[in-house]
Amino acid sequence: MFGPKKVPLLGIDISSSVVKVLELSKKGDKYCVESYAVEPLPVNAVIEGRIENQDEVAGAIKRAVKRSGTKAKETAVAVSANAAITKVISFPASISEREMEEQIMLEAETYIPYPLEEVRLDFEVLGPSTADVDAVDVLLAASRSENVDARTDVLEKAGLKPKLVDVEAYTMENAFTLISQQMPHQGQGLTVAVVDVGASVTTLHVLVDGKIVFTREQTFGGRMLTEDIERHYGMSYQEAGRAKKENNLPEDYGPKVLEPFKRSMATTVTRALQFFFSASTQYQSIDHIILAGGCASIQGVDKMIEAEAGTSTSVANPFSEMVLGPRVKVQALSNDAPSMLIACGLAMRSFD
Repeated sequence: MFGPKKVPLLGIDISSSVVKVLELSKKGDKYCVESYAVEPLPVNAVIEGRIENQDEVAGAIKRAVKRSGTKAKETAVAVSANAAITKVISFPASISEREMEEQIMLEAETYIPYPLEEVRLDFEVLGPSTADVDAVDVLLAASRSENVDARTDVLEKAGLKPKLVDVEAYTMENAFTLISQQMPHQGQGLTVAVVDVGASVTTLHVLVDGKIVFTREQTFGGRMLTEDIERHYGMSYQEAGRAKKENNLPEDYGPKVLEPFKRSMATTVTRALQFFFSASTQYQSIDHIILAGGCASIQGVDKMIEAEAGTSTSVANPFSEMVLGPRVKVQALSNDAPSMLIACGLAMRSFD
């Protein structure tokens, strides 16, 4: 899953409602956005992280790549945290990587609740163990073959070359380095909640010193707002989605439909944090909340969450310190920025 990498890698984020494509380069010590595109997916093409219609997803990827203008063919993609098993284990620092690999294969069944022939697994040495000076910590990551193959298959159908499959949680951690630059001490010493509110799933990641210590998904997202518009105005789902995107709705949309959704979103975030506090004996406070995902762009929702949670809240913009290439439209990228964290984390794997 942590396979060989070449520059450039296209980061391709396949969510339940859209496909996002991003290509980064480096200009000195700064990242440059060379190309990007966001392409909508048909309803139910992807359900709860599962690709249900490969042809429709491959078609959307192909359209996004074409619109982005990129010539890159090698890609990085991710499986959801729920579709992956990760475990940090320790090994003697004295053994070779080959010996480590043999030992992992012998012991893998201890950590993975599936037959080994049904999974794809890989490992990465993290560094010296904090618990034992003579050991190293190793991250073991595994996912059922069907989860990995579904993503690599659609990339190949779209005419691309899959080079690595990551796990969304670690991709988010990678992208967090872009946001932490805007925080005191680059986020070190802080406990930060990144709340990614997508179309149908809200994911809470809690990071301490820039490392994920907790991840949880729950059902809530922008699709519910589209359904509220559909019911309130008697539209089809497609008409409601279009009207929401184009901001072409009657005057009572704000107070009657949007404000109740924003309140529901604020409640979802605060409940997710309460669940984290109840599940944790070590952490009982959050220093800052970062909103990500498509719903993060809703005007005023960050202030509402800040008031309800009693914690400073900002909207994610991983591109704030980046240079933009000539193919990139500034306003479009700005609008999409909060939903591009996973794509950023994947595209950054080019430079590992």
